[in-house]
Amino acid sequence: MTTADQIKETVTGNDVVLFMKGTKSMPQCGFSSRVAGVLNFMGVEFADVNVLADENMRQGIKDYSDWPTVPQLYVKGEFVGGCDIVTEMTLSGELDTLFTDNGVTYDKEAADKIREANA
Repeated sequence: MTTADQIKETVTGNDVVLFMKGTKSMPQCGFSSRVAGVLNFMGVEFADVNVLADENMRQGIKDYSDWPTVPQLYVKGEFVGGCDIVTEMTLSGELDTLFTDNGVTYDKEAADKIREANA
């Protein structure tokens, strides 16, 4: 199986996937930590893929999405964005809408708390 096939299988086989440096329990860069932190705080179940563990995956995900950086968030097989985009969407409420529209369970109160803390 090619790296691209593995990536496709991962993003289509899980509702929410975060390709990141490190793992959701032990992120290894600030940007990955921020996105994983938002998802964890909002109670979103997500698969994490540590790109540092596999050089092919690290380059492969950039090629797959045509996006130059990690972390990368996918919801229902669709590329959402990296740290800045996810942060912006969280603060604007767009991430809530994306999760709701796609049937992804999350804690609305927690999402509101993030916005209140950053208002």
